[in-house]
Amino acid sequence: MTADYATAEPTRDEVDAMQGLTLLEFGSPWCGHCRRAQPLIAEALTDHERVRHIKISDASGKRLGRSFGVTLWPTLVFLRDGREIAKLVRPDDSEEIKQALAQIDV
Repeated sequence: MTADYATAEPTRDEVDAMQGLTLLEFGSPWCGHCRRAQPLIAEALTDHERVRHIKISDASGKRLGRSFGVTLWPTLVFLRDGREIAKLVRPDDSEEIKQALAQIDV
């Protein structure tokens, strides 16, 4: 699992062109909801090694987050071959994250 949020975000075209399974995590290192979600995300990812996990430091005016409709953190966007399959906002437990991962990791 990636530890830090990337400050440089990929473009939407780059994300749309990604092959395979991807979890985009939009948040911020100072966000309490984001910090609380970290162990839940880590637990859910243990059985999904094929999933690329990209943590993106989001803020107002950041284009990638806005293109996915991000308004609250953390927002998790689950992609298969660059297409959004599922989205979770402020997940409460690892089980709902595992369910979303199962939707892309088939």
